[in-house]
Amino acid sequence: MGKTPKTPEQQKYEKLEKQYETKRPLLKNVTKAFFVGGAICLIGQAVSYFYIYFFNFTEQTAGNPTVATMVFFAMILTGFGIYDHLGQFGGAGSAVPVTGFGNAVISAAIEHKTEGYVLGVGGNIFKLAGSVIVFGVFAAFVVALIKTLLIQWGVI
Repeated sequence: MGKTPKTPEQQKYEKLEKQYETKRPLLKNVTKAFFVGGAICLIGQAVSYFYIYFFNFTEQTAGNPTVATMVFFAMILTGFGIYDHLGQFGGAGSAVPVTGFGNAVISAAIEHKTEGYVLGVGGNIFKLAGSVIVFGVFAAFVVALIKTLLIQWGVI
């Protein structure tokens, strides 16, 4: 079973659609995402070094407070409307790091603030980020299970 041939009307519509389709500058968008994401990661590395040098954390233990600080920064910037502009400019470069998670959480809270703090903010704060949390917990479970089995079998 092959594709059914397109009618002349469908072909005409496709031609018209291609004529008006917005051409996206792919290389420009990828470059902006790369540099915005890289800048966010650079700031995260600076925060990590801050915790290592001023609070005597090790490289392994500085990760948790660094993540919390970066999420906090993203929430503050979202509250002031700055992170929205960063997201418009950097695209996926601002969404992929952990700051994108903080932005998603606080954006839902701000959007539903008018419905009240309990039903509005409390009920919707994890609406967008809930799936991320569930996937993260499930992925951590699977990785821990695989590691446990490999240790039991003497592989590692």
